Amino acid sequence: MPAKIKQQDYLQEVISRVAATPPIVPLHRKAYKQGYSFSQQPFDAQLQIWNNIWKQTDAYWVRLQAFFFLEQYVARRQHHLLIWDTSVSWQEDVNDWSLCDALAKINTKALETFPKEVYTQLSKWNSDKDLWKRRQSVVSLLYFSRTKKEYLPSEKITALIQPLLTDNEYYVQKGVGWALRELHTVYPADAILFLKKHIKQIHPIAFTIAIEKMTAPEKESFKLMRRK
Repeated sequence: MPAKIKQQDYLQEVISRVAATPPIVPLHRKAYKQGYSFSQQPFDAQLQIWNNIWKQTDAYWVRLQAFFFLEQYVARRQHHLLIWDTSVSWQEDVNDWSLCDALAKINTKALETFPKEVYTQLSKWNSDKDLWKRRQSVVSLLYFSRTKKEYLPSEKITALIQPLLTDNEYYVQKGVGWALRELHTVYPADAILFLKKHIKQIHPIAFTIAIEKMTAPEKESFKLMRRK
């Protein structure tokens, strides 16, 4: 059977599985874990199949199945280079916060393996006209810090946060707040100094998220600074 026809069969197989699954993320993850007809193929072959599926459709739930494949293998460092290259390619097609943040889970692990290469890409995205790339540039830095074993120096993290403090996009500011909140978890003293220095520039959306895990006295102190 020609490869193109086979690929269409794979796409239809995933579409059928998705159509039969209620639109709830845990149920779609469970549906992925049931396996597909191609799930026993080598990693490289599966990656090519899922990449073709992602590129052939913009259906959210179908693309989420492709993400689950990357998620499954991201714990294995030997696959990080191919996974990272794929994630960069898929970022070009992202048009919502959910898939953007899903790929951040992939990117932040690649950042531990290839810090120079990944940080260089995040720096490029940081000033891109695409709001989802700008969001990605800060969310990938720490993602949920509890999932990481290694962190960039705080100054490299804040170097990408600072240019976006005055960004006008809602979802970018949500990402800035997320990065600041996780920065406080990993480097609390540095995060506090950064917040104090830029207290006038931080957008209200980002500020609310940045302080949400602080102690009550810390929150009140920063709120008072902003009022003054």
